[in-house]
Amino acid sequence: MSINSKTLAPYEESLSLVKQVCYYWLPVILHAGSIIFVSSLSSLPRTLPLGLDHVSDKIWHAAEYAVLGILVYRALFYAAGSRLRSMACPLAILAAGLFGLTDELHQWFVPNRQADGWDLLADTIGAAAAVGMWRWIGLV
Repeated sequence: MSINSKTLAPYEESLSLVKQVCYYWLPVILHAGSIIFVSSLSSLPRTLPLGLDHVSDKIWHAAEYAVLGILVYRALFYAAGSRLRSMACPLAILAAGLFGLTDELHQWFVPNRQADGWDLLADTIGAAAAVGMWRWIGLV
């Protein structure tokens, strides 16, 4: 049996899918996992390097969800197919907001932590602002 381009086509397509998953979706999964890890800690460090311990926790929430929003937007735009491309912006914001909701619910069950609606608002605003700017600048 000889190997030709028709024989290799399904393998190339699946390899392309693996590359898409690794390049676009793996960063989403890793960043979401880091958010879950930090949310699972019963206590957070009291001091941060460079004097960053005086920054409001709402800024930290907005920043971490800004990154999540951009990563989800990028994945939806490039790797979720043409049907979702036109809806990538609102879907990324929705996904980040829903993930923020599940994160706050998760913190409800972590000792010494609490669910906070203001944190959820900061999460969603951070994701919306970052995705909106990312799209407006034209990076995607």
